[in-house]
Amino acid sequence: MNVVNDLTQKAKTLQARIISGSIVMLSGSSLTTAINLTYNIVVARYIGPKGFGQATVVYTILTLISAVMLSFQIVSSKAVARHKSPEEAAGVYRSFHRGAWAVGILIGLLLMLFQRSIAEYLNLSSPVLIALLAVGATFYIPLGTRRGYIQGTYGFRRLAANLVLEGSVRLGGSFLLIVSGMGVDGVIAANTAAIAVAYLAIAPKLSGRTASPLRFLNALHETSHAMIFFAGQVLINNCDIVLVQHFFIAREAGIYAAVAMVGRVIFAFSSAVVNSMFPLVAGTQDEERKDLKVIATSLLMVLGTGSVLALGLSVAPAGLWATLFGPGFEISGKYNLPYLLALYAVTTIVYSLSVVMITFEMSYKIANTSWIQMAFSGIVIACIIRFHSSLREVILVQLILMVFLFVFVAVPFVIDLLRHPNELLATEVKGSVRLIRRVSEDEVIAEFLKSDFHVPAFREYQTILQNVVSNPDLGNAEENAKRRALLFIRHLALWKEIPTDTEWYEVEVKQSDVSQIRVFPRAQWRKLAHGDFSITEIAEGLRIRQHLVDRPFLSKISDIGEQLISDNPGVSSVILIGLTVSEPLTVLDGNHRLVAAISVSPYRLEKLRFLCGLSPRMSECCWYKTNFVTLFRYARNMLALARRNPENELARLL
Repeated sequence: MNVVNDLTQKAKTLQARIISGSIVMLSGSSLTTAINLTYNIVVARYIGPKGFGQATVVYTILTLISAVMLSFQIVSSKAVARHKSPEEAAGVYRSFHRGAWAVGILIGLLLMLFQRSIAEYLNLSSPVLIALLAVGATFYIPLGTRRGYIQGTYGFRRLAANLVLEGSVRLGGSFLLIVSGMGVDGVIAANTAAIAVAYLAIAPKLSGRTASPLRFLNALHETSHAMIFFAGQVLINNCDIVLVQHFFIAREAGIYAAVAMVGRVIFAFSSAVVNSMFPLVAGTQDEERKDLKVIATSLLMVLGTGSVLALGLSVAPAGLWATLFGPGFEISGKYNLPYLLALYAVTTIVYSLSVVMITFEMSYKIANTSWIQMAFSGIVIACIIRFHSSLREVILVQLILMVFLFVFVAVPFVIDLLRHPNELLATEVKGSVRLIRRVSEDEVIAEFLKSDFHVPAFREYQTILQNVVSNPDLGNAEENAKRRALLFIRHLALWKEIPTDTEWYEVEVKQSDVSQIRVFPRAQWRKLAHGDFSITEIAEGLRIRQHLVDRPFLSKISDIGEQLISDNPGVSSVILIGLTVSEPLTVLDGNHRLVAAISVSPYRLEKLRFLCGLSPRMSECCWYKTNFVTLFRYARNMLALARRNPENELARLL
């Protein structure tokens, strides 16, 4: 009971830290938002709807590039938060910072190369605007890694101050250059200067030089997934401005840019919550973040701040906006500027809730919901291209699609909550298997085959390959290739679901660790489980609900149990998969053997050998965690593997 209370207290502490960090970031975002609002009003009043539309669409290109910048920021903050040693955190930062500069220079060169084509498509007055943007983009990507380091070390005050500094330079520089006669060119030049100043001002103080503890492939994989997430995010947030600039006349495009500005204000507030939640959740233990109140706190903060802003916009008089932006921004009729502003605000609130849920998952695993968001960004673009008869229709299309996106993101989360409520509540984590030694994937495949070689699918190979399977020579590369091809005849789709970065170990499982292990929910196990697929509950279900399963199943369990009683049982290894040794483990192969051992006597566990595959990406595998996203991934991979013929490969080896 004391353990449960302790974990609950930790979860409350995490909630408090999220709220505290969010308040700091919200304060900074409020000031930044006020500065950006003033910036937009100044630019709109001094250069009019046409110039304001051009300045906004060029800045929107920078926002699209922010998909890359934010990817470096969020992945570096996650990696830094997970490495408590200052030396290791510094090593992580340096590796990301070098990569960010390489990417930033590449993007800058590409913008320089295609500046004329981009300017013509967006109806810009001069390609110089894109050239100025290219300079800013070069600094923008490495700025993400610097902010990621500060965020990962929980320096929320310094991060908020840097955002305020960037906005202040943008505002002051734009005003000075506009009054000096530079117009739109001056606005974009000021934006570029703001990025450079923000980059130079946030240089971190690093500890001694240490090699980065990150594996390159793991870092690349996480960064690519983050880019998918942020690419979808910036497309959803900004594609409408680009398309409206293309399809509508200059005045209407300028008015829409002013409307979209409100969405950016609301999204900035939700980003403040996300920026504090993300590193705090990433740097905590699983039992702390699994309290449902943690995600609920973030969702309620986003919903509350967004709703207050949306309500204020809906009751603001129409004349206020004409006073602020100028007479060129007036719209007559039922669907006036306050109506469009309120409608856009609601759209952004719905989308922001989806972002909170996706980033919550991203903080501790690879979130496949990023692919769902990316798919929706493409749908948004297609629908705006099809439906753009008015500014109101453009916003309504986005609102409808954002509601659907929220449903697609939230439903798997709710289903997991209903099916596995204990995984999202602060509960005692019992057991933690002990690692004995690293083993190769070839050894795991050899053990898998030993238990499976008797099935009819392998009948034609059972004579010629009996010795290769029964007495494996793991040092023989040719034998290993044959066993791999043999396994793939029956289990190619199963094996390819296991993440490529999985590390395999021989582990020790004691009686106290058994409650940590669960079976995959299928076939006869469903009849015994009654919703709880832990091995201990399955064994209990076998004792009291034998009448629900068929005789062959019971006979198999009984035969294995008798084998385990003998001095030399000759039973193959049980193969487990999981995220870490302290989190739930799922049996990939050996359900019957493990249940039989527990049913005969828990002390028979010592007769079994356990192999375990661990990966931080294991939640992507449907054999470990079954939900809509993992099953969709499995179906996609099945189609990709359909052309592969393992029997031909084995025939070649033979």
